[in-house]
Amino acid sequence: MNHDRILILDFGSQVTQLIARRVREAHVYCEVHPNDVSEDFIREFAPKGIILSGSYMSAYEESNDQASPAVFSAGVPVLGICYGMQTMAIQLGGKVEPGTKREFGYAEVRAHNHTKLLEGIEDFKGPNGEGFLKVWMSHGDRVSELPPGFVVMASTPSCPIAAMADETRHFYGVQFHPEVTHTEKGREILQRFVLGICNCNPDWEMGNFANEAIESIRAQVGSDEVILGLSGGVDSSVTAVLIHKAIGKQLTCVFVDNGLLRLNERQQVQEMFEKNLGMKLVVVNAEERFLNALKGVADPEQKRKIIGREFVACFQEEAKKLTGAKWLAQGTIYPDVIESAAAKTKKAKVIKSHHNVGGLPPDMHLKLLEPLRGLFKDEVRELGIKLGLPREMVFRHPFPGPGLGVRILGEVKKEYADLLRAADAIFIEELHNAGWYDKVSQAFTVFLPVRSVGVMGDGRTYDWVVSLRCVETTDFMTAKWSHLPYELLGKVSNRIINEVKGINRVCYDVSGKPPATIEWE
Repeated sequence: MNHDRILILDFGSQVTQLIARRVREAHVYCEVHPNDVSEDFIREFAPKGIILSGSYMSAYEESNDQASPAVFSAGVPVLGICYGMQTMAIQLGGKVEPGTKREFGYAEVRAHNHTKLLEGIEDFKGPNGEGFLKVWMSHGDRVSELPPGFVVMASTPSCPIAAMADETRHFYGVQFHPEVTHTEKGREILQRFVLGICNCNPDWEMGNFANEAIESIRAQVGSDEVILGLSGGVDSSVTAVLIHKAIGKQLTCVFVDNGLLRLNERQQVQEMFEKNLGMKLVVVNAEERFLNALKGVADPEQKRKIIGREFVACFQEEAKKLTGAKWLAQGTIYPDVIESAAAKTKKAKVIKSHHNVGGLPPDMHLKLLEPLRGLFKDEVRELGIKLGLPREMVFRHPFPGPGLGVRILGEVKKEYADLLRAADAIFIEELHNAGWYDKVSQAFTVFLPVRSVGVMGDGRTYDWVVSLRCVETTDFMTAKWSHLPYELLGKVSNRIINEVKGINRVCYDVSGKPPATIEWE
């Protein structure tokens, strides 16, 4: 690809890929790679700028990672974030030590010295006209002595060196995290770095990506046949259309009805892809197979692995019927890889595995084709529109690969899935009716394997409980629970209890991410 590029070196932070997302929002191409890549790799990558991520480590401990010396001799601007700033300080002759006071969460930093990175960027002014930024901090250590050539760029009362700059070499460090939405001017700061300081050409567009990806798929696949696991969700749908544009009838889509789908999902997928788009579609009825495999299993990680295993087995069985099938295509995207800690760094803590990342057996007989693996959800949606998919499909709320298997807490049973399907359909229908569906990022219902006492008519009930979940987010790495109107929640609850026999109590989840995840399992 002929794009200006930013190299992001990952030291193991859970939010490293948010840096990439912010850079991509500036229409600049970037890649995340391990912090210990070789000097030759850095030179061959030829970045226009380098960003060093945060980490859970302490930079002053000799056993912990440092940036390659090539980072500082490449002759390009460098931005260190949190740990990235600290290792920059140590490696260039400064000092880092444990802070006297840890900072986690909201902070206000005062800007100093009108450096190019922060000049003109502020959230409010102090009593003497000094500029302040509202930022998100997450650190216990601090830079205690500047390296030669650096000046203080920002400070807080407990962190006198909250940012530093060497304008001559275009080296910058910030102790706060501009990549997270909680830092209100974070996007502007990162765009200033990649566009104003690195002088990158903002030519990373999904229209260009589509053409490049189509060419790449054709070169990679050749005359082979491809089998794609189509779920009907945004990621697999965009993957299907992209690959179909590249190789046409060489693609066969396999839709596995595993009994863990949303209401009428099977019929909707057949209507869209088989009838409207003219794709080859094989529908596999595997409900009994999946439910038998999940019988007695309550652990969410085990459930994910089992569902992934059965999916792959279904694909392999269908692939054997296609003599030229050599590839298994999947709608894997960047957040799947991040949360499974399957990025190249292998250093981030595992949050949860994804069936299309962590569940693939080593003896799989098909090669993987994952054209969206490097894209974020918003980029996938933009690409879907560019490829001509209808907006209502592209902006449909995300649905997890394991489906209702991770929205039924504990053991999965057909009875639970049927109840959950019906309740969830009511919730989504009422969100549409009230004009809330497009205002929120993700909404769904969770089945709780507990019973509660209720009264219906003059009789006692002892039935199941469900919880509604609705969140707002821009990146799906952090999320806030949606403040839905009480009237809407009341209507949804009333309909579910009256229309879904077997449920007599409805709860609403008011947890953010973090500390909770968006899905319950």
